[in-house]
Amino acid sequence: MTGNRTGGPTALRIILGRQLQALRERAEMSIDEAADAIYSSPFTIRRMERAEGGFKPLTVKSLLIAYGVTDSNEIEVFLSLCRDAAKPGWWHSYTDVLPDWFRTYVGLEEAAVLIRGYEPHWVPGLLQTEDYARASVRTGFPDASDSEVDRRVTLRLARQQILARPQPPRLWIVIDETALRRPAATTGATVMRAQIDRLLDAAGKPGITLQVLPFSAGMHPAMYGLFYLLRFPDREMPDIVYGETMTSAFYFDKPREVTGYLEVLDRICAQAAPADNTAAVLRTIRKEI
Repeated sequence: MTGNRTGGPTALRIILGRQLQALRERAEMSIDEAADAIYSSPFTIRRMERAEGGFKPLTVKSLLIAYGVTDSNEIEVFLSLCRDAAKPGWWHSYTDVLPDWFRTYVGLEEAAVLIRGYEPHWVPGLLQTEDYARASVRTGFPDASDSEVDRRVTLRLARQQILARPQPPRLWIVIDETALRRPAATTGATVMRAQIDRLLDAAGKPGITLQVLPFSAGMHPAMYGLFYLLRFPDREMPDIVYGETMTSAFYFDKPREVTGYLEVLDRICAQAAPADNTAAVLRTIRKEI
């Protein structure tokens, strides 16, 4: 069983869920049989394996014994990890403005060592200035009060702290030229110029790769919308693809699906301007807006 405690509660829940599933399958037990063995319901077993809820220590211990895990030290390691997974992340204090479908992503983003993505409409949240973030929040939530807007902006800026920690994740983003030329607010070009300055600064930092997908690239395989691929330090944690609709999100971790998105990322990176040209591209756009 994993002893990694650096991935954050969201990643730990996913790892523990996968381990419970692997132990059940190794014991050649169906979900119904596992539920019967501990006098629980199949729904509970499924939720635990999918990391859709918490891990109650008594339930987990009963499952481990049912699966043939009897070593007290091994059981205690697993239960200790379950306790770590139950600890709330910093983002839980923003539940008033953080929908359930995005809460999982923030936890995964916190645990990732690599974040790759494509942004067709917006500057990535991890690289937004406060003014740009405020403009985008007001666009997305036109009826929000000033206090709610402030909360959402504060949350977005708080997410950016992962880039300032001693071992930040590697960030590699392809931004569509459209996102850089569309005005962010009614204040004219001021907000966008400051935002491009922020991108210029980020592009010069180690561990951050930015590419611009120009209009001239024409049609490309990611025209259906934004998505991100996240990779984690624990080898038991699968790569995860995240994408959004207007009111929800999707998460894929099956190898075949993830591979498809990874191939698309590679293709649009090849169509985008090379990373070593990004600064020149950004400066040109800045002059023209």
